[in-house]
Amino acid sequence: MNELSFMFLLILGLLVIGVPIGVSLGLGVVGALWWADESMMFFTQKLFNNFDSFPLLAIPFFVLSGDIMARGTLADTLLNFCRAMLGHRKAGMAYITIITCLFYGALCGSAAATTAAVGATMIPAMEREGYPKPFATAVSTSSGALGIIIPPSIPMILYGAFGGVSVADLFIGGIIPGCFIGLMLMVTAGYICHRHNYDTVLPKASLAERWASFKKAGWALGVPVIILGGIYGGIATPTEAGVMAVVYALLVETFINRSMTWKLCAKIMVDSANTVGLIMLVLVTANALGNIMMLANIQEALLSSMQALTSSKHVLLAILIVFLFFLGMVVEVSAIILIFAPLLVPVVTTYGIDPVHFGIVFVVSMCLGGLTPPVGVNLFIGCSISNLSIVRLTHAVLPFIAAIIAGCFILAYVPAFTLCLL
Repeated sequence: MNELSFMFLLILGLLVIGVPIGVSLGLGVVGALWWADESMMFFTQKLFNNFDSFPLLAIPFFVLSGDIMARGTLADTLLNFCRAMLGHRKAGMAYITIITCLFYGALCGSAAATTAAVGATMIPAMEREGYPKPFATAVSTSSGALGIIIPPSIPMILYGAFGGVSVADLFIGGIIPGCFIGLMLMVTAGYICHRHNYDTVLPKASLAERWASFKKAGWALGVPVIILGGIYGGIATPTEAGVMAVVYALLVETFINRSMTWKLCAKIMVDSANTVGLIMLVLVTANALGNIMMLANIQEALLSSMQALTSSKHVLLAILIVFLFFLGMVVEVSAIILIFAPLLVPVVTTYGIDPVHFGIVFVVSMCLGGLTPPVGVNLFIGCSISNLSIVRLTHAVLPFIAAIIAGCFILAYVPAFTLCLL
């Protein structure tokens, strides 16, 4: 048995007994180094090198800005605006949930945070309006996945940093695909409502009410404009845009909406630091594992295997989408990106696939992992909010998974969706 086999067996065993993935990956790397009788300085060096990266500084800033807006009033103003615009339509509450998740994802970059923040409000609201609990939870759970597809996206930052791809290009390239996947979810929700006659609608808002909700939501709608406009206009890097988002959110919540207090601000800082700490633990250990695989020339073996299997980039994309989908069912998203982005980017580039285009397909494939057991974080958040069993929610979310898979293949074979703004 070589060190790689020992490492993977150790990681698998630790995961089976419930050890957190960041700890499991770290112990697996240490075990591989011990098995190969290599210096533990390798792990220490990777620990330092991972944090010596300017693009990765964007992660804590986007996490913090998302927490500020979720605990303040900006996120609620987005929800009220969507309700005023779409509440009177059939399946309107489902549309409100999906579009709110789309906007909220543009604030925080996290699928779990989007599902928790929007689902906590919209699942009970949809139930009160007569929508079945499984459907209401499935809508919030699946549309929460938009949090990592629409930029700014933490997985896009990780893919760019460790795959050697421009994070700014990924953010710009993700705008249309994010909106497209949102549209696919809306079509699916509308079809389900029409088929099962979920026709509860809210009273139609007047023009004055719509204008008032738009004005209140104006400050929240300014966040993606600042982030993406700054990046697209060449004014700021993604990291600098993250800083701008934090400053903007603090100023608006403190001096305009007056929702921020010193006590609340301190709690937000602590909670954000805990979240970033968990992300960085997985980041460090997964990247060290990926480096061990690269030292063992896994990328060359992978390229040779792919070339022996197919010479068509279209077949390759299909294989990788299916592979990433099933991998996402059992491994956390950040770990997959950190391990496989450095391996797969050279492979797809050899086949003539644009790495930015593949990055968007990669992230969309990864969002499915949050909707499928046993690692489906979105599913567990939805179950905790609605008190549904994981079996019932998994069954209810299947049509939305099918919609995302269909959307992922369309994005894979129509690269113009991703590349037209670059």
